[in-house]
Amino acid sequence: MTLRELQYLIVLNRTRHFGQAAEACFVTQPTLSTQIRKLEEELDVQLFERDQRHVFPTQVGEMIVKRAVRIMHEVEQIRETARSASDPESGTLKLGIFSTLAPYLLPHIVPDIRRQYPNLQLLLVEEKTDNLLSQLEAGELDCAILAEPVDDPSLHSTHLFEEPFVLAVPDSDPLAHKPRIQMSDLANRELLLLEEGHCLRQQALDVCALAQTTERPDFRATSLETLRQMVVAEVGITLLPLLSIQPPVSPQKGLTLRAFDDDAPSRKLSFYWRSTVARTEFLKSIAELIRQLPKQLLTWPD
Repeated sequence: MTLRELQYLIVLNRTRHFGQAAEACFVTQPTLSTQIRKLEEELDVQLFERDQRHVFPTQVGEMIVKRAVRIMHEVEQIRETARSASDPESGTLKLGIFSTLAPYLLPHIVPDIRRQYPNLQLLLVEEKTDNLLSQLEAGELDCAILAEPVDDPSLHSTHLFEEPFVLAVPDSDPLAHKPRIQMSDLANRELLLLEEGHCLRQQALDVCALAQTTERPDFRATSLETLRQMVVAEVGITLLPLLSIQPPVSPQKGLTLRAFDDDAPSRKLSFYWRSTVARTEFLKSIAELIRQLPKQLLTWPD
């Protein structure tokens, strides 16, 4: 049994797909299949059930995966301890960030991180929140920027900032002529929302509940950019995070943006890492650097 085989096992359990697991592990699918089969032969148990369309762990496979995750955590701690002893600000830092934040936040923070830590190799992973949490728990990420709350006692966190939402409407919408929006203005309206799996979807649904607003049932977008274009096409209205409309994002013709008045809806972002990592103080310094995001990026211009 090798650490490489355990890593294949963990990734296959996460992806539930031999091709995707092989791609994530940078090996061919036959190589990964062979190693999983070799591990099953050594342990004399079936770890995964397979058919032409599905791969899922057996009961004993789930138990072994959990132990494999703990083993890989400990291995990573050995590596982190060695790195920290020599130079905690060098080596590789694998940072996860979800897709409705990544393209709008990263241009503002990555240059500062690289200037502050020139010997650090920053690897960025953009995924949905559930996938980021799985990778963080499995030791495949060092840290992640996620929307609060995250209910996981194995993770430490520090708050970064609160990001307001703005309302995006077509130029022809009556709300486009109001200087500011009240939550009551959304009553009995339908919002365009993202598909399942995006944390922004749940945040928008929370706003819907507060404002007596409903989701438009016949449309779910895969990205913020799709939502933006659907508003321009006068399909409906939506909520956008403030960072997603700040430079370098270009203004969109046909799209009117309006801030909310007092008690504006928002999302809270925090920096998460495993409580067992050896580079805790260094990760806190990275979080502090991110926290220094210019205030004007999170403030609606009056």
